[in-house]
Amino acid sequence: MDVLGIFSAFGLSASAGLNAYIPLLVVALLARFTDLIKLKAPWDALASWWIIGILLFLSLIEFFADKFPAVNHVNDIIQSIVRPTAGAIVFAASANVLTDISPILSLACGLFVAGGVNAVKTFAIRPAVTATTAGAGNVPVSFLEDVLSTIVSVLSVILPILIVVLLIIVIGWWISRKESQRTRV
Repeated sequence: MDVLGIFSAFGLSASAGLNAYIPLLVVALLARFTDLIKLKAPWDALASWWIIGILLFLSLIEFFADKFPAVNHVNDIIQSIVRPTAGAIVFAASANVLTDISPILSLACGLFVAGGVNAVKTFAIRPAVTATTAGAGNVPVSFLEDVLSTIVSVLSVILPILIVVLLIIVIGWWISRKESQRTRV
């Protein structure tokens, strides 16, 4: 089993928790135009022109829907189903390419990782940004999420160990922040 392949799959599925279509599009484009990813059946359908076109279209819809007040909250609720599903697909597709991990386990891991990132984004971070900035911070945060999702997706394929280190740092920071808040109360 390729450990770096697992790191890559985790990074891609975490990225899907921020934006469902960016990691799928990154995998599809890399599989179509490079030798970095060679998708096996049935995941090789991601590299077809039809799927790439659909992913581009859906990426544009999510990009713009996430930039308008009120629409972004409705979009986040709808995407709470789509993002974990995309995470499951991208984890299974990339794990199937890089490792011999079970497809069922791959789908479950991707669903869990993307669902967790999406839950933190949708039910903790975004409401806090809206409340503390009266909604003015939502557009910059949305741009940041899109950029972060793109960078994490690309780096997950090219430098998967870096993604693991970054995820550990972010999780450690978040846990220490929660602990310091708990001790202040």
